[in-house]
Amino acid sequence: MSAHHKIKILVSDPISEEGINIFKNAGFEVTVKAKLSPDELKAELAHYDGLVIRSGTKVTAHVLEGATRLKVIGRAGAGLDNVDLPAATNRGIVVMNTPGGNTITTAEHTVSMMMSMARRIPQANASNRSGKWEKSKFMGIELAHKTLGILGMGKIGSHVAHVAQGLLMNVIAYDPFLTAESAARQGVTPVTVEELFAKADIITVHTPLTPETTNLISSASIAKMKKGVYIVNCARGGIVNEADLAKALESGHVAGAAFDVFAEEPPSPDNPLLKLDNFISTPHIGAATKEAQENVALAVADQMVDYLAKGIIRYAANLPSVPPEDAARVTPYQQLAEVMGGILSQIATEAFSKISVEFSGEAATLPTQIITIAALKGVLAPMLDVRVNEVNAPLLAKERGLEVVESRSSQQGDYVGLITLRATTSKGSHQVSGSIFQKKDFRIVSLDSLPVEVVPDPIMLYLTNQDQPGVVGLVGSLLGSHGINISRMQFGRDFPGGKAVSMIGVDSEPPAAVLEEIRKNPKIIALKLLRLPSLGR
Repeated sequence: MSAHHKIKILVSDPISEEGINIFKNAGFEVTVKAKLSPDELKAELAHYDGLVIRSGTKVTAHVLEGATRLKVIGRAGAGLDNVDLPAATNRGIVVMNTPGGNTITTAEHTVSMMMSMARRIPQANASNRSGKWEKSKFMGIELAHKTLGILGMGKIGSHVAHVAQGLLMNVIAYDPFLTAESAARQGVTPVTVEELFAKADIITVHTPLTPETTNLISSASIAKMKKGVYIVNCARGGIVNEADLAKALESGHVAGAAFDVFAEEPPSPDNPLLKLDNFISTPHIGAATKEAQENVALAVADQMVDYLAKGIIRYAANLPSVPPEDAARVTPYQQLAEVMGGILSQIATEAFSKISVEFSGEAATLPTQIITIAALKGVLAPMLDVRVNEVNAPLLAKERGLEVVESRSSQQGDYVGLITLRATTSKGSHQVSGSIFQKKDFRIVSLDSLPVEVVPDPIMLYLTNQDQPGVVGLVGSLLGSHGINISRMQFGRDFPGGKAVSMIGVDSEPPAAVLEEIRKNPKIIALKLLRLPSLGR
């Protein structure tokens, strides 16, 4: 920071006074100008070092064109959909958010919704207000000693568990990262998704919305639940299929449901849920408390002061962190490690407790910590809602109790430089090794100890099958008949007739129905769709 000008902050969405005071106490100059048009914001930004936003301001590439002085954008809140991250990154602007500020508020809203639903408070209140006194109509259920199933044990899910235990509920939980130790520490019973559906009296979802969690609760999963189950969604619209839930609420298979979020917001007036007496909802107010709004304002101001005054970065959503002199050698290995992490986390079926990263040959001479972080980013990104990057990956791993071990060997085996990732799970381990040829060609050279030679593609099918004739042809013709173009097919096997693994690169994502059809074949042991970062091509 140059000494000759005062650090200036523009606040373009209203935040609490306490947040503004943190900047002033640090000696910064603060200007509050809300509701600026894009062109006004663009002109204004030329004069500031930091910008504070909430969800109102749209920070587009256009707005950033004039921001030659801007060093940091701070979002008071978690969502960053209103910031063009690549544009900010290209300009070297750090983008920060405050992911933890709404935890307690959203968890408390979830528990309030659960209690309101169990005792039909909104319906009883409406009845009283209409001049009735229907004392016998609103029979509820007690929450004590009921089983609460929590899907997703991040910060919010964990706090819901804690409060529910105070209500004497029995808590079971599913989360791909929930290790036995972490579950024991929190006093919850870890279960599979199937067990959770079968055992829970009340189910609450606290997962991100990803292709895997979209319609996680639908007719098929509701059929596995107890008759009379209750369902709460204060996470993201779309995790629960609304049409399927409406049918189940009408039939009585689901006794009641409570939503703070909808697939389409505001929901359409003809949304069938809004017509049902056993459904209650709020207008996405899970984070709307004075405390949460104050927490995020204080957090964003603290983070921005730390960065602008001391160069300390917390919760940055974008950050390249390679010493410039090493960039050319390190970057290919970083990209490879991230792709390998993505493969590892998507082929494993159980929670990871430990990840080890082994470097040999040329790879061992590089700043390995950065490559390990890239591998972690690859492992965590497919499973988390937050934007995982080089800055927050180690922190996220630590929060999830994931042990990360690095080792180096200067021994050069068959490859100039080799990276091996191993993930330890409760049922064993998974392993993937990769190397770089001619400084630019990426190869996966071993998968779960089977030798392979795989060039990674952004969309791949990972297939394990009995090594028998016809399997490859079957998969190829099925994909072809649905217009899915195969870019390459690559195989490995332990011995003729034994277990074989195929990695098939495809140009577009096959529909779920096609994947189901492949899985139905008795010769196929397992099939997974992998989404991988694209490799600088």
